[in-house]
Amino acid sequence: MIIVSKILFFTSHHGFYTVIILILFFGLVSFITRKVWFLIPILPLAILNGVAGQFLNAWFLNKYGVESTAIITSYIETNSTLNDMYIHDYEAIVKKQDQSYTTTFFSTTSAAIYPIENAIRIPQVNQPFPVKYIPGYEKNIVILYNESEEGKNLRRYEKQAPINSAKIKYEADPTNKEFLKEYISALDDYLQTYEDRNYTIKMEELKKELKQLK
Repeated sequence: MIIVSKILFFTSHHGFYTVIILILFFGLVSFITRKVWFLIPILPLAILNGVAGQFLNAWFLNKYGVESTAIITSYIETNSTLNDMYIHDYEAIVKKQDQSYTTTFFSTTSAAIYPIENAIRIPQVNQPFPVKYIPGYEKNIVILYNESEEGKNLRRYEKQAPINSAKIKYEADPTNKEFLKEYISALDDYLQTYEDRNYTIKMEELKKELKQLK
């Protein structure tokens, strides 16, 4: 597992050097065997690593790694951009199983984050956050963003968004049954995950209003 983790760390953090190694390896195989078709895998493998390297690393570490915590100690804004946003280079410390710390690094484009989604969410500096790694190579970590305090707050905020939308519609037309039902449904969906006395009281009030309209 350690060897696999080291390979995935290298390929996901050093894309350019990975391409060079692919060229040298398949070029050598092609030269020794005198078969040109051995050069064909170079381009697709290079593209695949560039597109999905960090996702494969995130999946591997989440499935086989052990949980711990890490803290980002500093970051630097680079001159490179991704989707019109500047890429940042991060330094962090990772707590090992013996409770000592080791250092690591990653960037906006190389960070392994789980769950895998089309979003790059990096925790704040000096805030402990959960990670997973393979014992023996703690440098390679996957950020468990949804389990961090930031991730939990973000999910809670996302759950509240439908409530806020439904509330605006209801306040504009309190006698509209569809708006009432949408408001009740949004509150109920939220309360399935989180406890909130105010929301519970509001949902009961809305249910009474809905009955009166029927």
